[in-house]
Parts: sequence; C-alpha cells; structure tokens
Amino acid sequence: MLKNQIESLLFISHKPLSIAELARLAGADKKQVQEVLDQLAQEYQARNGGMQILKVEEKYQMATTGENAEIIAKFIKSELTGELTRPSLEALTIIAYRGPISKVELELIRGVNCSLILRNLLMRGLIEAREDKIKASTLYNISMEFMKYLGLRRIEDLPDYEKLNRNNNLDKLLQGLGVEKNSAVKEISEIMGVNA
Repeated sequence: MLKNQIESLLFISHKPLSIAELARLAGADKKQVQEVLDQLAQEYQARNGGMQILKVEEKYQMATTGENAEIIAKFIKSELTGELTRPSLEALTIIAYRGPISKVELELIRGVNCSLILRNLLMRGLIEAREDKIKASTLYNISMEFMKYLGLRRIEDLPDYEKLNRNNNLDKLLQGLGVEKNSAVKEISEIMGVNA
C-alpha cells in the first residue's frame, strides 16, 4: 500500500519531493519511505521501461528515460505550440483572478484534478509557482509573460478584476464555511462566462 502511494505521489507531482514530504503525505515513517523509494528505483531500472525514479539533492522525482528524449521533445513542442484546451483556459482564468492560489484551492473550485493542467501552463510560461513556507504548499500566479501577452501593465487591468478577485461565495467555499460548492462554482463560472 505504501509503495503504491509513494509511486502515485511521484507520478502526479510536478516537482521533486523530499523523503520528509512523502512521509508526511503518506502518514509513514521516513525510514519506510526511503526503503520504498530504493525499491521503486531498482524496479524501474530493472524493468528498463520508459520511466525512472531520479534522486536530485535528497529529493525524488519520476521522469522519462533519456532514450525517449526525441519523442518527448516532439510531444512537448506540440503541447506548447497548440491551442490551450478549455480546462486549461478555465484554470488559467481562475489563477489570473484568484492568484496566488494553491493546487488544492484550484481543484476545489474546478472540481477535478489539475496536476497536468498546471504542468502544461508552467511549461508554457503562462503561470509561475512559488513555495509558501507558512502554508507549506505551492502557490500559483500568472507570469509576466502572460501579462505581456495580454498587454497588461498590472493584474488589476483584467476585465471585472475587482468583482472576480473577491467573490463572497467563492471565499466561503475556499474557507470551508458551508456554502454549497455548486452555487459558488456556478456563480463564479457565470461571471467568468464558463459553463459549469
């Protein structure tokens, strides 16, 4: 069970994870986590597949193997040059109006896992991530590139910024104050022009 959890966390994370982070998330002992990481790394290496477990400065991350660099580069190029999907546009809009925002808050608003969307937006340079040591989480905000692309001098120049930046129902939803998710999401979606 712990092995499956660690493997899933490494797969879904867009950044390297420390043993301490993995132990906290899985509710396990650091020594157990280290043993599982060693096992997983050996298994991936023995399997000789397209994925591997990397260790960089006492942090671990799942990554593709070097042999697949060419096909991965083609895929990334198509991801970066293609149009943004509707879910990516929705996430980008929420980040623009509500940022800095954590992945958990974004997923609470959207109602779905946003890991791949965040990875794609980060790779395109449309958003940036920073660690919030107080909240012990990663916060996402739009990037300067995004603002330059839209010709904005400041974030407040976005249409209806004041109205969308502080929406009472959405604030209550994010604070867990009992407002129904559907009503808060419906309201913010209507304001943003997105069909929930």
